[in-house]
Amino acid sequence: MSATAAPEQKERQVRTVSSRRRALRPYLLVLPSLLLTIGILYPFGLGLYYTFFNYAAATPIPDFVGLQNYVAIFATPEFWQSASVTLRYAVSTTVVETLLGVGVALLLFRGSAAGRVLERVLIVPLMIAPVIATIMWSLMLQPTVGVINYLLSPLGLGGVEWTDSPRGAFLSAVLIDAWIFTPFVVLLVLAGMRSLPRDPFEAAAVDGAGYWFTFRKLMLPMLWPYILVAVIFRFMDSLKMFDVIYALTRGGPGDSMMVLQVRGYQEAILFTNFSVGLTYTIVIWAAVFIATRLLVGVFGRAQARATGPS
Repeated sequence: MSATAAPEQKERQVRTVSSRRRALRPYLLVLPSLLLTIGILYPFGLGLYYTFFNYAAATPIPDFVGLQNYVAIFATPEFWQSASVTLRYAVSTTVVETLLGVGVALLLFRGSAAGRVLERVLIVPLMIAPVIATIMWSLMLQPTVGVINYLLSPLGLGGVEWTDSPRGAFLSAVLIDAWIFTPFVVLLVLAGMRSLPRDPFEAAAVDGAGYWFTFRKLMLPMLWPYILVAVIFRFMDSLKMFDVIYALTRGGPGDSMMVLQVRGYQEAILFTNFSVGLTYTIVIWAAVFIATRLLVGVFGRAQARATGPS
């Protein structure tokens, strides 16, 4: 009896260990996501918590002030000036990069030899850190020794002070942002073009439809979901842009390029008003969240129109 009971008991133990492992497996798979979520939410929650205090270098032991930080920044003209610059910058870069991205994707979609070479080097700007790319462009935009003015001098446009005027600084920042991030739009839209069904285009070609007509009536409506995904990502990123603007002008000249991110950095790091700087960060997060929700709604309606009734 003992000789037969031992193997059975061992088998039951093995089955018990195996069942426990199967029961634990879902929790082990979820654990990395849970740790990542905690790593994201804890700093965010802590930052939100400190916006209700007057935490600063001058007050290391902060007092609870409620919504006073939010009321204070909303009551200042500097906040609304920064909000205006942030919105203009986000809209400008998103429009420029979307138009350029769709145009370049159309050229690459034609399948020429030059297009195939360009497609392989197109990802290079995305591999360069925005700060490094901005420093490189700021050197090229120097009015006396920069290569941009040297190339423009035969046209009588040499010696332009690119970053010394509010308009020039804004255009320079949009140019640099477009150089860095337009390839993202190109690759996304190009992937969408290559996933479209061929039958409608072949039928349009048989009917004698021109390229522009085919693009407007067939390709563009089916591409809207891909374009809107690119718009959502680029608009979100542009609303919270810091690298390009700070590396190029530090928010100047004056405060003409003082976007909300740079304003929050100055308050928190330079002026050591930590709670005020965190308040700017929370306001930026709220703006990005609201804009994303609105754009996702537009994306859903566009996708419903593209797929049509089932």
